[in-house]
Amino acid sequence: MLTSEQKHLIPHATPKNDEDPHGKIIGQGKFKYKIDAHWGKLNPNKYPIENCHAMVMDSQGRIFMITDNTTNNILVYSQNGELLDAFGSSFPGGHAIKIVKEGEQEFLYVVDSGWIVNRHWDGHSTEQWDSPTNNVIPQAGFIAKMTLDGKLIYSIGHPQTCGAYKPEQPFRPTDIAIAPNGDLYVTDGYGSDFLLHYDKQGRYINHWGGHHNEDKNYNLHNTHGVEVDLRDPLNPTLIVSSRFEQCLKVFSFDGKYLDRISANGAYIGGPVFKGELFYAPVCWSHIDNKNADDSGFISIFDKNNTLIANLGAPQPQYINGELQPMQSNGDIFNHVHCICVDQDDNLYVGQWNSSKTYPIKLIKQSC
Repeated sequence: MLTSEQKHLIPHATPKNDEDPHGKIIGQGKFKYKIDAHWGKLNPNKYPIENCHAMVMDSQGRIFMITDNTTNNILVYSQNGELLDAFGSSFPGGHAIKIVKEGEQEFLYVVDSGWIVNRHWDGHSTEQWDSPTNNVIPQAGFIAKMTLDGKLIYSIGHPQTCGAYKPEQPFRPTDIAIAPNGDLYVTDGYGSDFLLHYDKQGRYINHWGGHHNEDKNYNLHNTHGVEVDLRDPLNPTLIVSSRFEQCLKVFSFDGKYLDRISANGAYIGGPVFKGELFYAPVCWSHIDNKNADDSGFISIFDKNNTLIANLGAPQPQYINGELQPMQSNGDIFNHVHCICVDQDDNLYVGQWNSSKTYPIKLIKQSC
């Protein structure tokens, strides 16, 4: 057990058991990884972060990470953990980031969830967004399309501007996915919980989800992530997290509900695809009838959307086809928020609410 002084000296997050995770081997079966908790460390005075909200890799193998600290919202790493670039000061609620290639050029989509640091903060309140003295307070979010070096192409604001929302409906988006034809799918997980569909120019097409559908399969609750599933090229779909339902939902591109993927016990984010597998971040485990602090982990699903391994939690179990409740071991992660997978199947992991620490690397081990 670490003392408070020892914890203060460790420049990366420590899990609930207060043991330094650096160097540990975690995982099950062919999914075993060695933790490099020193991978993404930078000078916090020059490159401070609040949360590691999202990471994505470009065609050159560079890793782009977004944080909600406006000193430099976007940090660009090499796979060795070296800082290659740092830019951006316009995303106080920076939350998601995706890269798409159009012709020979790659573009960056950034999602700002819509919060700002409160200049009237009382110095200690950090929980209630509707409090006038909280650390951060809500505003409308937005989506920005940029070049990889940060030049703005266009932005998408509150859906009331196109008649999709009423003015009183909050818009605080959490993630974006880009279809092969360039269409955009945006989850409004901190706002009104719809999934909004735009064309590649950012023009509104339709939306679905929310909370009050006659068919409850269409409901979304804290929808936190979305990605296009191209594993079956003849039948591409969207996989969308409904985090507070502890599941992922599968929709067609035009919004038809197709399937539900259980994540029993896990407040799960959106999928990250690599080959036939997908990886998903879990921010909290469901413990004592609530989303428990410092209880995140990583889940790995196969081509049939069956959960086959957990990192930082016990091996998943199915009984009569039903996934049994899962929860963190409490010995690796705090709140896993994002995952990036490289060409060698190494994982880069960013965390929310984890003492303002940098991302870490999980190095895939030979079987």
